[in-house]
Amino acid sequence: MGALTARAVRDGGRVVTLLGYDGPGERGIVYQPIVVFRYARERAELDRLRQQVEDGEITLRVARTFAAEQATEAHRLLAAGGVRGRLVLTF
Repeated sequence: MGALTARAVRDGGRVVTLLGYDGPGERGIVYQPIVVFRYARERAELDRLRQQVEDGEITLRVARTFAAEQATEAHRLLAAGGVRGRLVLTF
């Protein structure tokens, strides 16, 4: 979790991470790692899921993609409400 990401989180906010990173907790930010061990090593299942997405069997709804430097704008849009789909930050 880089400094750019931490700057996008308000003081006292929460960051959920998928790779087990728990961060230093600066500015009162709480890092909550989520690790799904059951599927982390299930390469065949993960590959099947990827294939379902590529084949259009599973639809991922992405409302908008932002560069990491636009995290503040993405947060404002999310906080305003009414977003259908996920806001994605690219690094």
